[in-house]
Amino acid sequence: MQSISRKQLVILVALTIVWGINWPIMKVGVMDFPPFSFRAISMWMGVPILAVTLLVMKVPFRVPREHWRELGVLTVFNMLAWQALAMIAIPALSSGRAAILGYTMPIFAAIFGAAFFGSRLAPRAWMGVAAAAVGAMLLLWHEFTNLAGSPAAVLLMLSGAAAWSIGTHLMRRTRVPMHTLTVTFWMLLLTSVALTLLAVVFERSRWHMPSLPAWGSIVYNGVMIFGFAQGAWFYLARSLPPVASSLSVMFIPVLGVFSGAWWLDEVLHWQDWTAVVLMAVAIASVLLPSRAAARNPQVVPAGAQVKD
Repeated sequence: MQSISRKQLVILVALTIVWGINWPIMKVGVMDFPPFSFRAISMWMGVPILAVTLLVMKVPFRVPREHWRELGVLTVFNMLAWQALAMIAIPALSSGRAAILGYTMPIFAAIFGAAFFGSRLAPRAWMGVAAAAVGAMLLLWHEFTNLAGSPAAVLLMLSGAAAWSIGTHLMRRTRVPMHTLTVTFWMLLLTSVALTLLAVVFERSRWHMPSLPAWGSIVYNGVMIFGFAQGAWFYLARSLPPVASSLSVMFIPVLGVFSGAWWLDEVLHWQDWTAVVLMAVAIASVLLPSRAAARNPQVVPAGAQVKD
């Protein structure tokens, strides 16, 4: 278990807020506009923002030819599969709690890491995974009846979370020797093209002028999610161990539930408040320094050797 630096902590807090409140915002958008089209427009807004960021920071755009295949694999698991499957599922699920299904990702990350990637987790990391799982179940407590009527949407969301968890492991282990923003830019561009094709094929007959709230949702997603949050997440995914980076964002579905309650007047129950405590335990289990690290001040902070 690695310690978290101040820079990573600041990015994590900002990412949690930006992603957490996006779930009800995104629900407003897909209720008015076809989901693939909604996502594609948002992504195309984020592409020039990231491009300008790379230019200002003087980060090269070039990807060596020998790394394009690996970049394609990273794109499929980290963005394309997750974005496509989530966009199909979200319209059929309640707002904040759609996030909970998506953020079962840390549980998949721990299981897949142990089964396929040779990860050996400390006992307190498994405790964090267990706390996150129980917290997710509590947040879904009042949704089981509704979810039973949307099994396809539930399966799609869980499949997207599983793909995302694999992508998190791949990002941690990638041999692509480029800046994280460069990798993010090309993954976003490739996914934008793919989702645009899906929108043309499946949603063209449903296109119309989005409403003002839908435009607000599109712009928020374009600027804040794809202009900022995706790059921030991939930085954490490359600089922290997969389970640490994934469990560290487990407060996002909690924020999604509470912002959905405020925005869409959903009723909160004791299970929601208990889940907050459990998510805090999950985050602390992977981010607070261990006793060994506290006794050894020479421990290298997470990501110190990662190009970011």
